Amino acid sequence: MHLVYPAVLSALLFCTGIYGVLARRNAILVLMSVELMLNAVNLDLVAFDVWLRDTLHAGQALTLFTIAIAAAEIGIGLAVVLAVYRARGTIAVDALRDTAEPPYGPEDPEAPGSTDPAAPGTRTPGAAA
Repeated sequence: MHLVYPAVLSALLFCTGIYGVLARRNAILVLMSVELMLNAVNLDLVAFDVWLRDTLHAGQALTLFTIAIAAAEIGIGLAVVLAVYRARGTIAVDALRDTAEPPYGPEDPEAPGSTDPAAPGTRTPGAAA
């Protein structure tokens, strides 16, 4: 068996996965692209295991560990995506920001709950609407 064929196929799969991670906006598609990259690594591990004729079959053993890690990654990743969707209403990666970032600046007078009574958009008690 030639090592070139699975190595080239693995490189193409890995490059496709990298493109998917960098270009996609949907978090589910990003997770699928990460899985594609992990499967490319699995293909390389098995191909090199066969090519080297390893008696311990270390490449296949590492492939099993990679599959287990990929399954755990998908479970946790989907849980995070569902939690973000419930909290924010979107799973678009571009629309998400850091959770600690406030939508308004610390000194913005139009921020809800502003303590400045003269700030625009706030009412004073007893004022006509």
